[in-house]
Amino acid sequence: MIFEVYPVGVFAANCYIIGCEKTKEGFIVDPGGDCEGILNLCKTLGIEKIKYILLTHGHGDHIAAVSDLRKETGAKVLISEKDKYLIEGETVNVLPILKDIKLFSADDYLKDGDVIEISDIKVEVLETPGHTPGGLSFKINNFVLTGDALFKGSVGRTDFPLSSREDIVKGIKSKIMVLPDETIIYPGHGPSTTVGYERKYNPFL
Repeated sequence: MIFEVYPVGVFAANCYIIGCEKTKEGFIVDPGGDCEGILNLCKTLGIEKIKYILLTHGHGDHIAAVSDLRKETGAKVLISEKDKYLIEGETVNVLPILKDIKLFSADDYLKDGDVIEISDIKVEVLETPGHTPGGLSFKINNFVLTGDALFKGSVGRTDFPLSSREDIVKGIKSKIMVLPDETIIYPGHGPSTTVGYERKYNPFL
């Protein structure tokens, strides 16, 4: 499997580039900026076809390059329908520093339990709301991309409109903390961690 973390944008949001070494097909999670850099990295990694752009949530620092990437690659954009209001306009009010990003609509919507297949890679969708109403995590083999739900030693902000501290803790505990301790967590910002580490040291859980 091809796997690369590429921090982008003013908030250094982690963009994930994942692909199949055999078919050269791949997908991008949370392209928060630098469309050109992402495309160049895909070429360097040997990914020839981007099939999907998967979004953990609709905040601007995770979606700023989506419109341009879709135009360049023809990839389908997938997100929770509960975050539709963000990608179609409200995100510019939530994060005014990113008020000039290009807005867009999704090609389809994801819900808990959905499985997306890209060549031999299976992506399981986990609903982890709270930071936003439609927060999603993506489980692939022994790792999970948690977006802004769970970080090393912390959880996502819940001081935005429609955020919920109760929901974010509930989602993390019911969807992520039930996984084996050795499961690797790749968050929306900052370094990776493991379920075991968060179970032991995260003061919010």
